[in-house]
Amino acid sequence: MNASSGLTTLLDIRYPIVQAPMAGVSTPELAAAVTNAGGLGSLGIGASTTAGARAMIEQAQALTKGPFNVNVFCHEPARRDEAAELAWVQYLAPLFREAGIEPPDSLGEIYTSFIEDDETLAVLLELKPAVVSFHFGIPSPERIIALKEAGIFTMATATCLDEAATIEAAGIDAVVAQGIEAGGHRGMFNPEATDQCLSTFVLVRLLAQKTKLPVIAAGGVMDGFGAKAAIEAGAAAVQLGTAFVLCPESSANEAYRETLKSERTAETRLTTVLSGRPARGIVNRLISFGEAAESPPTADYPVAYDAAKRLNAAASKLGNHEFAAQWAGQGAPMARELPAAELVELIMEEYRGSIKGVRAAVAM
Repeated sequence: MNASSGLTTLLDIRYPIVQAPMAGVSTPELAAAVTNAGGLGSLGIGASTTAGARAMIEQAQALTKGPFNVNVFCHEPARRDEAAELAWVQYLAPLFREAGIEPPDSLGEIYTSFIEDDETLAVLLELKPAVVSFHFGIPSPERIIALKEAGIFTMATATCLDEAATIEAAGIDAVVAQGIEAGGHRGMFNPEATDQCLSTFVLVRLLAQKTKLPVIAAGGVMDGFGAKAAIEAGAAAVQLGTAFVLCPESSANEAYRETLKSERTAETRLTTVLSGRPARGIVNRLISFGEAAESPPTADYPVAYDAAKRLNAAASKLGNHEFAAQWAGQGAPMARELPAAELVELIMEEYRGSIKGVRAAVAM
């Protein structure tokens, strides 16, 4: 049994395709559509309240009888620094006023990390989604054991070999190898550590050689040709995020969609400006302003995100979307606007076609 067929058997899916969780963009409709088409759909609940997370999971369960993944954030709670937060808000003050509001007097820690969220753990143990995945780190051994004893398959993101080794030692079932090309937040356990900036291909090859876990390639994969290359490199499956943003089932707003269909996708950048942690998105005015030479350090994650979200909420009412978090990977120019089920089938047609092409070339 090869790695790909082994993982699809474990997950009870037909295709080695995982839709990335994408908190704020993934929906129950998107997750269910991907699952019903033969892949593994995903929900990102890291930015949700416990009640919101429950509603999303229950809605997805009503839309599909197949397995889907629920992703949680395992970041260390923010290190609050009132002076640094005030300096960041004051620096952004001209943008707040441009958006028609005064800068906030203070910022909040808008997301609760799963490592200390007992209520969300209880919901997961009650509703038992087929898969739970971890981003920004991993939870305590007790939480991992509780999820596994409930029959839940577990996965975690790694950006380097050391993180993958920690994931394997923790007894987690699979590792998501996130290359530097990937859109959205880097899954680094420690954002202050040196980022090795490994490409998806290099990271997959390393993990395929050094870990016994199934490896899911994430970053830069947009079609079946990329999927074939990743699986040939040793991945058991591929995870695609940006590829699914233009699907009608995603919750991306019209401004996000129009940007993703424009020439602006040629420039994506890893930045801490929007949230306080490195994340790759389409370059806009907020990113450029926040990265200027005279800018102070951003507030810690997710406190900095509070500032960006308030700024974008006000500006968008004026038709200004230059302060939005429009996450996208380096493969963004290849995004296609199709219903999720059709996209999954097209990816698999390309995947099969690329295999046939390789076999034909070898036979010549």
